[in-house]
Amino acid sequence: MTEPLIPQKSSYAVELAPGDYWWCACGQSRRQPFCDGSHKGGPFTPVKFSVAEAQKVWLCGCKHTGKQPFCDGSHQKVT
Repeated sequence: MTEPLIPQKSSYAVELAPGDYWWCACGQSRRQPFCDGSHKGGPFTPVKFSVAEAQKVWLCGCKHTGKQPFCDGSHQKVT
């Protein structure tokens, strides 16, 4: 697999508490948009990010964002 799977063509709006998170970059996780280890043995690795205070964020669902893990609107160009 050279391209990530596209589990959703729009962003995931999630409310996060302060802490560290791992965003799924391969698209295979059953815990989208977060990593569940499904990437093991493949070319993709999850992206670690931290949240300093409770907030709502928009995480990429199409896996083609240029601002991993956050949505940059790339899903509008994904076929």
